[in-house]
Amino acid sequence: MNKQKHAVSDAMDTLAEDARNLMTATTDIAEAKVGEARKRLAVTLERGKDIYESVRKNTVERTRAFDEATHEHPYTAIAIGVGAGAFIGYLISRNGSRNHRSR
Repeated sequence: MNKQKHAVSDAMDTLAEDARNLMTATTDIAEAKVGEARKRLAVTLERGKDIYESVRKNTVERTRAFDEATHEHPYTAIAIGVGAGAFIGYLISRNGSRNHRSR
């Protein structure tokens, strides 16, 4: 999970850096359309950064809450996991038996 977090963070950093480089490279171009595109890119980049930070904070908060709940009620967490696993297993076996009959 930590590797994925770093990979996403690195990808976001690379995207932001590429966008900044593009904006810098087009600074001297005086065309109105390019200037407008640069402004929209800057706004979108800031909005994406805000959304990323919001999602990251929300994920951290929910992960902590889940961790606390699991530590406070371990048997309930185990029961929910077993129940979900049994339900998924039932659905998979049911789907498999349908595919086997249709052959």
